[in-house]
Amino acid sequence: MNDSELRSALVEHAYLEGDFVLRSGRRSKYYLDKYRFETRPDILRALGKRIAAEVEAHAPDATRLAAPELGAVALAAAASLESGLPFVIVRKAAKEYGTGNRLEGPYEEGECMCLVEDVVTSGGALLDSVDALRDVGLLVQTAVCVVDREEGGADALARRAVRLRPIFRAGELLAEVKSPAKPLG
Repeated sequence: MNDSELRSALVEHAYLEGDFVLRSGRRSKYYLDKYRFETRPDILRALGKRIAAEVEAHAPDATRLAAPELGAVALAAAASLESGLPFVIVRKAAKEYGTGNRLEGPYEEGECMCLVEDVVTSGGALLDSVDALRDVGLLVQTAVCVVDREEGGADALARRAVRLRPIFRAGELLAEVKSPAKPLG
């Protein structure tokens, strides 16, 4: 699937119009439902290839991928299969049972991680993940996302010395939307 086909597939399968509250707390008239594209093998496969290519091009020192739970885990798994890089899952909080881990999956202190994310608005989930990774001595300089909503997330990450590498920007997807009366689903 080339970039144009992938962009069209994201719009066709994940773009919704309505009144939505985003993770950041902001309201939006459109929503990109990550689960509608992450649960489709054809789109997930294409995204895994694109994410792996972005990691190779922009985070060549990365020895592992890292993904905030839950939305980015399927993307990191797809990119891991494509790139051969193992990944860790960053929990929102440490488990209160079992191992009590906040990071799931093995890693070595000092390793370079590349974060993977689905849709970035303010960057909140990624910023939390950066903290969790850096708190255990891991290096994080790059994050790859499927869509940057262009609402401040890249700047927030830059202030923490993390460069956001989006596959698509919201403006590109919105330009693909042909009709303002697109059905909700």
